[in-house]
Amino acid sequence: MKKKRWLVLFFILILPVTMIACSNSKAPSNADSGSSDGKIELTFWTFGTTGYEKLIPEYEKQHPNIKIKMQNGEFNDHHNKLFTAISAGSGAPDLAMIEVGFIEKYRDAQDRFYNLYDFGAGDLKSKYLEWKWSIGESADRKFLFGLPTDIGPTVMYYRTDIFEKAGLPVDPKEVAEKIKTWDDYTAAAKQVKEKTGKPMTDNVELIYNARRDQAPEAYFDRQDQLIIEKSPYAKKAYDYTVQLIKEGVVGDLNLWTPEWNGSMKTGGYATLLAPSWMNANIKGNAPNAKDKWAIAPMPEGAGNWGGSYIAIPKESKHAKEAYEFAKWLVSPENQLKSFKDAGLFPSAPELYSNPEFNDYKDEYFYNDHITPVFAEAAKKVKVVYTGKNFQLVQGEIIRALQNVQKKKADPESEWKAAIDRIKTQLARQ
Repeated sequence: MKKKRWLVLFFILILPVTMIACSNSKAPSNADSGSSDGKIELTFWTFGTTGYEKLIPEYEKQHPNIKIKMQNGEFNDHHNKLFTAISAGSGAPDLAMIEVGFIEKYRDAQDRFYNLYDFGAGDLKSKYLEWKWSIGESADRKFLFGLPTDIGPTVMYYRTDIFEKAGLPVDPKEVAEKIKTWDDYTAAAKQVKEKTGKPMTDNVELIYNARRDQAPEAYFDRQDQLIIEKSPYAKKAYDYTVQLIKEGVVGDLNLWTPEWNGSMKTGGYATLLAPSWMNANIKGNAPNAKDKWAIAPMPEGAGNWGGSYIAIPKESKHAKEAYEFAKWLVSPENQLKSFKDAGLFPSAPELYSNPEFNDYKDEYFYNDHITPVFAEAAKKVKVVYTGKNFQLVQGEIIRALQNVQKKKADPESEWKAAIDRIKTQLARQ
């Protein structure tokens, strides 16, 4: 979803885990779950811009015995409210959207949700990207928290004016050939710095994330054991980011700040390694920069940032009806409608060969047919288990990289210190 997802994660991390373990009461939030006209009423909590309010009347027309009450909230408030409701065992809706970054935080609350495999959701699995489906499962793959909605495959947005000034190609196909590997990216970064004086990318966080997300594993195995010391991938992503810091080609613009937003408009950096939904932020922050931004594949693969699931809390008195609605809402046909109406990039790969999907044009960008680039990125994302403490580890590594950049700290000492902090915090749980 097009929201500032990362801002809320710190708050969620410090919420006591004991909140989830509290009251086992299954007291229903919908004590009167029927409407005055005798219809079954389903309460649906959403956040952000989804376009679902336009689809709901279609479903109600097809199912005259169902009435759906959609309540749309602000991203942070929505997740905090849902977390509080399932922790208390009271006040949860029949259906709720959960952003991908929060799925891990609900794993300890598995008993507060219906297992969608019990409703036959396994029959739908082949309709969606494997990695997207996998994130919605429990570690042992026996429990499904939610049905998949949109995704955020990552690509390389780049400034055509900066590339041209640096003597790099501007055409997206030529750029894709020129910058195939991360070594190519480093070489281009040096060229940009030498010819324009500008950094290749905005900050350490996104360059590190780009490398991290292409790995076949993250920080934990499926038994939630920390593997960061024996697995080479996080350290490789860290070392590559350090290399770019030393070359002086990484900017120091914190995400979502006025300075970061402003640099999209003024061309403060050459590339932005970001998801499909970032195109709206670029257009919003730089409305007069038409054709100055273009989109190409990220070197060596892609990752994912964002997207959601639709879950059914155990309090629902009409779980079967809720499931049938959710299944309909995230069908490939309706994902196409959500994409056209609200820009939610679909997780149903059959749409990637759909002419109606591929013919979509966004004339703001230099290459106006942008959906094929995102679709190819989506197919390259790996199935990776993150674990409930993913953000804890992530935060400490980014802290280390920022110390290397801003305080000129020794990279190896910072890495070791980050590992020590991670182990200490995990031991306290």
